[in-house]
Amino acid sequence: MKFLKFLIAAIVVLGVAAAIAVNIPAVQDRLIGRVIRANIDNHARVDRLFADDALRLVVCGSSSPLPSPDRARPCLAVIAGGHFYVVDTGSGSWNTMALLRIPGERIGAVLLTHYHSDHIGDLGEFNLQTWVAGRTMPLPVYGPEGVERVVAGFQEAYALDAGYRTAHHGADFLPPALGAMQAHVLGAPDDGKPAPAFEDGALKVTVFAVDHSPIHPAVGYRFDYKGRSLVISGDTVKTQAVIDAARGADLLVHEAQNNDLVKRMHDIAGQLGRTRYAQIFHDIPSYHTTPVEAAEVANAAGVPLLLLYHLTPPPPNSIAERVFLRGVGAVRKDGVTLARDGMLIELPLAGGPARIRQLR
Repeated sequence: MKFLKFLIAAIVVLGVAAAIAVNIPAVQDRLIGRVIRANIDNHARVDRLFADDALRLVVCGSSSPLPSPDRARPCLAVIAGGHFYVVDTGSGSWNTMALLRIPGERIGAVLLTHYHSDHIGDLGEFNLQTWVAGRTMPLPVYGPEGVERVVAGFQEAYALDAGYRTAHHGADFLPPALGAMQAHVLGAPDDGKPAPAFEDGALKVTVFAVDHSPIHPAVGYRFDYKGRSLVISGDTVKTQAVIDAARGADLLVHEAQNNDLVKRMHDIAGQLGRTRYAQIFHDIPSYHTTPVEAAEVANAAGVPLLLLYHLTPPPPNSIAERVFLRGVGAVRKDGVTLARDGMLIELPLAGGPARIRQLR
């Protein structure tokens, strides 16, 4: 009993001491210094993420146009050969990358699947921030027809800002020519057959057309690196093109929309007199893939791991995640994961199953 009283008293004394200490400027400065150092010193993380022992995928945006407090709009970063390649730049996705302390100067390219706003909103930020980080080339931006207009528009929108930064820091530090983007138009055959997009060392990227009608063109991408591969669907209905592209791949990253939940949102919006919302919820099921359909695609392609992203509506908690995945278990027992911002999937070059963990 005496020991318990002594322990309680010691805890109280320590608590009081800590409360006093955090109000001392010298203590505050020391704590802040430690946080700043931890945030800036990312060498160990960079060495692990960019080690040439795996093909990696980082989720920098897992949501859809519907708002989410902890998910950015669509963005996926593929890491291979010492660089990262970003597929879509949804709103808020650069903030996720910055919080993950991904070194912007290592960007290899941006690849866009189509030009809905939730897939391109942060293109200007990716260009600006990776330039400021020390990118050594104009930023290549790949996409289907129309990419020139998107790149030109963002370039113009950020032109004044870029000029301010060069004037402030100097052209030697921020060369204007390196702050530009270069658009590369990709042709994807309408028959869904994959076509070469580009190669960078051992990395081979192919592009294929998907069905996001009436949005045309819309594409997906396949990445092959030293015997490992992954496929990203982009926005599409269930289509044979994704199945064909994903054959032999280790990972399929497929969009998913739970149309049962969307219908409930439509019905309730109508009951509440929110007719415009009701119209939108009525229309969107026609050009997306359900989680069950995505599982069927993965099964048909023989892919061991299916990652669902572009989640509509984005599930805010574990109960909503279970509802979102309802029915998937009857089609595919294992190998289905819901994307979360900050998720890392590693495909070891030595072979074996994928490794999944959260970076934050």
